[in-house]
Amino acid sequence: MMMAAVFMFSTGDTLAKLALKSYPIGPLLWVRYTIHMLFMLALFAPRMGFTLVRTQHRGLQILRGVLLTSSTVMFYLSLKFLPLAEAAAISFIAPVIVTVLSGPVLGERVTRRQWIAVGLGFIGVLIIIRPGGAVFSPTALFPMATALLFALYQIVTRKVAGRDNAVTTLFYTALVGSALASLALPLGWQTPNGIQLIIMVAIGTLGGFGHFLLIRAVEHASPMALAPFVYTQLIWSTLLAWIAFHEFPDGGSLTGMLVIIAAGLLAVNWKHMRRRTDTTDSAQSH
Repeated sequence: MMMAAVFMFSTGDTLAKLALKSYPIGPLLWVRYTIHMLFMLALFAPRMGFTLVRTQHRGLQILRGVLLTSSTVMFYLSLKFLPLAEAAAISFIAPVIVTVLSGPVLGERVTRRQWIAVGLGFIGVLIIIRPGGAVFSPTALFPMATALLFALYQIVTRKVAGRDNAVTTLFYTALVGSALASLALPLGWQTPNGIQLIIMVAIGTLGGFGHFLLIRAVEHASPMALAPFVYTQLIWSTLLAWIAFHEFPDGGSLTGMLVIIAAGLLAVNWKHMRRRTDTTDSAQSH
């Protein structure tokens, strides 16, 4: 279920890159989050009722939604200018950034192993965006901004982990994303043609169902066991980019991806991995 979920996220990213060739980010973002929100309402509202939106940490939940929506905007911008696999790989440095921030923000002790992971993660990014490489340009800042915003999102998620229902936390993510995208919708609306509409609906459906599978996976297996499977998303992104856009990373980029994967696994704080919401949010749900 975890591998199917991240496959759906990768497929959604591929469709988003395809749509962004001829369609603006704002409406695409709105459809993605709105369908995700409606999907969760249809699945969980009948049995949860008002419990779905009941939280003692509404401010933190809203902040999470703002951070994730901003991260999605940065990732969509990276898809406009960078190959899919490289953009996804650079954004996967987020767990490493969480390690850097967990000391000053959460008051946690960062181990020597985690500091090694920090160094490895940034080495992996440098390998991918190395001078002379296809990714070496100011646009590489977009996936790095994605990673930073997503790391902050995970930090805030840890503040509410274990306090609110995981389904409620995910619903607020979709609700806030839909609301924010709705504010900007009148400024950039473009009526989609038939193919664009199908792609947009597919992106939202894949995101919503992918999150449903994440929840089901966490209900059946420990977060520690599931965490490594999140990185299969890089495999899917690479394969789909090759199929859809004839993009395939060169040897240097592939090496950088492997280094980032190793860094991310080293950076995992196993104590926090035992919290369900952390694992649910560790997937790149762009």
